[in-house]
Amino acid sequence: MNDFNAYFNRQIQLWGEDTQNSLQDKKIAIIGCGGLGCSIGIALGASGIGQIDLVDFDEVGVHNIHRQIGFVVGDEGKKKCDVLKKLLQNRCPYVRVNSFDSDFDTFTTQTTTKYDLILDATDNLTVRAMINSYAKQNNINWIYGSVEQFHGQVCFFENASFESVFQISDHTPAGITAPIVMHIASLQANLALRFLAGLSVVKDKLYYLSFNSDGELDTKKFNLPKQEL
Repeated sequence: MNDFNAYFNRQIQLWGEDTQNSLQDKKIAIIGCGGLGCSIGIALGASGIGQIDLVDFDEVGVHNIHRQIGFVVGDEGKKKCDVLKKLLQNRCPYVRVNSFDSDFDTFTTQTTTKYDLILDATDNLTVRAMINSYAKQNNINWIYGSVEQFHGQVCFFENASFESVFQISDHTPAGITAPIVMHIASLQANLALRFLAGLSVVKDKLYYLSFNSDGELDTKKFNLPKQEL
């Protein structure tokens, strides 16, 4: 058994060598290297996605570290995209990682890559609307994720209208717990991996997960309207 097959042994048992090899040809962009971006990057990097481009202009702050699992104490002041890039490369030698120290708008003028999928890991509705527009213009699917307090949302966008569902504003999330960030990122990563591996994925359906006052996890599902042409 070669090193590649040994590294991905459990996934190869799940879907075979051909599917695992096919992931090496996939290219994704993760927009945002905070809480969601760290967890998504670690999960998909270790799954064998061939190319991951990380986009974030922010620096690590001490208040980030509790929920942004790609960073440790001592990383303060370093660029998030560069720190996460190094971590992914150290965890998996079979992934090519590029870091873009820029905002999303600038990134779109710098990249010429035809992505198989874009993952939203921002905390900004305005940027998400920009991601949606870019994805629609370039015929790329994208996965939305958001978290706040003890709840979160996930959606695989293909034909649905982002703007018809979300009122675009500069709303900033309130307090947040670390586990919900990792939970929502895990759902985004699972949708991404299934899609990239050629497995079925339900698209244009919004999942809303929250804990009620009794601490029971509640999941709601909403079919989203299509984008008007």
